Amino acid sequence: MALTVLAVAITPACSSSEAETDDVYRVMISAGLSSVGPLANNAATSVLAARAGVEQINNAGGIGGRQVELTVVDDAGEPSTAVTKLRQALTSSGKPDLYLSSGPSTVSAAVLPILDQKSVLSFNIAPTADSGNPETFPLNFDLAPSISSFAAGIVAHAKDTGYRSIGVIHGSSATGELFGTSLATAAANAGVAITGNEQYDGAALDMTSQLVRLQSGRPDVLVIDAYGSPLGFILRDLTKLGWNVPLIGDVSVAATELVSSLPPEGLVGTPSVKNLTMQVAASARFDPSATVTNAAVEAMAALGSIESTLGVAYNYDALPLVQAAADAAGSTDPSKIAASLEDPQVTAKASTAIIPHYSFSPSSHSFDIPVDQLAFVPPSVRVNGQFGGPQQN
Repeated sequence: MALTVLAVAITPACSSSEAETDDVYRVMISAGLSSVGPLANNAATSVLAARAGVEQINNAGGIGGRQVELTVVDDAGEPSTAVTKLRQALTSSGKPDLYLSSGPSTVSAAVLPILDQKSVLSFNIAPTADSGNPETFPLNFDLAPSISSFAAGIVAHAKDTGYRSIGVIHGSSATGELFGTSLATAAANAGVAITGNEQYDGAALDMTSQLVRLQSGRPDVLVIDAYGSPLGFILRDLTKLGWNVPLIGDVSVAATELVSSLPPEGLVGTPSVKNLTMQVAASARFDPSATVTNAAVEAMAALGSIESTLGVAYNYDALPLVQAAADAAGSTDPSKIAASLEDPQVTAKASTAIIPHYSFSPSSHSFDIPVDQLAFVPPSVRVNGQFGGPQQN
C-alpha cells in the first residue's frame, strides 16, 4: 500500500553527520489502518493523535527548531508488512528520525530490533516483554503504562469499594497472561484474596467452563481482561449462568466497542453490562477542568473523527516528550534525546495530554501509572474518545 505523507517541508537527502542541520524532523507512524474489525479504529485513533501532536509541536516551533514531517504507513496490523515498510523507509532519502508504533505487540516485537540496529528513536504503545528494557532497546520508550500498574490500580479500586476477594479471567496472549500474574501479585500485596484465576483461548467461542470454576470460588467481584469478541462471549455466558456478580473490566474491556455503543451494535444500557465498571486512564473520562487534555481532544477532533478511546492516543504525547528532551539536550541526536528522556525533570516539562507525566529512567524505559491517574467508569457511549462527556447518552 502506498505511503500517505503529511509534509510540511521537503529537503534533499542528507547523511547522518548532516542530520542536525536538516530543516525537517521526520516522524514515521506505522498503524494497521486496513486491519479487520476494531483494530482499525484503534489504528485510526493512534494516527489521528500523532497528527494532532505534530500540528501542536510545529505551532510551538518544532523539535530542536526543525519542523516535523509526518509519514503515515498502513501496516495492516501485520508484522511482516510493518517490517517491509520500515526497511523501505530506512533505505530512502527520508529516513525517519522518530518511529511511532501503533501496535499490536507482535508488530512492536518485529520492528524493534531493526530500529535498534539503525539507531532510530522510537515510541511504542503496545509494549513487549523487553521493549522497555534500555539494555536491549536503548532508543525505545513505552508510552503505554505498565500492565502491573494497571493491575495494581484495579486491586486498589476493588479494595476501596469493599471487596475482599477477587476472581479473574484473562486471555492467553502474552499480555493477558502478564495481567493475570500481575493481578495476583497486586492482590497478595494488598491483602485481597484471589479465589480463582482462569485463562481462556482468544479463539474460543465459549467461556462457560472457566466461569463455572470461578463462580464456585464465590468471589466478591470478577475482574475481566478481554478485548473484542471474547468480552461478548464472557458477558453472554455470565447471563446464561445467571451469575449476578459485580464486574471490573481492565483497559482492554473499555476499548471494546460493545461497551461504548448502543444496541444493536453494542450493549450500552442493557442488563448484560449493568454490573460492569471499567478501568481507564483518567484522560479517557471527560473532565471540564482538564485543560491540556481537552485541548488535545479538540485538536484531534478538528482533524477527524476519534474512533476509539483515548487509551490508544498515547502517540500524541510522543511529540511533546521529544520536544522537551531535544530542548534539554540542545540536540536532536537520538542518543542525546534518549538520555534526556531518562531524566524525570525533563519529561515533567513536556505538555503531555493523555498521561500527565511520564517517568522514565536509565534502568527502565517503561513506567507505572499512579493510582490517582486512573478512573473507573460505567459503560456508556464515548464522545471524542472519552466517557462521561457532556453529550453522553
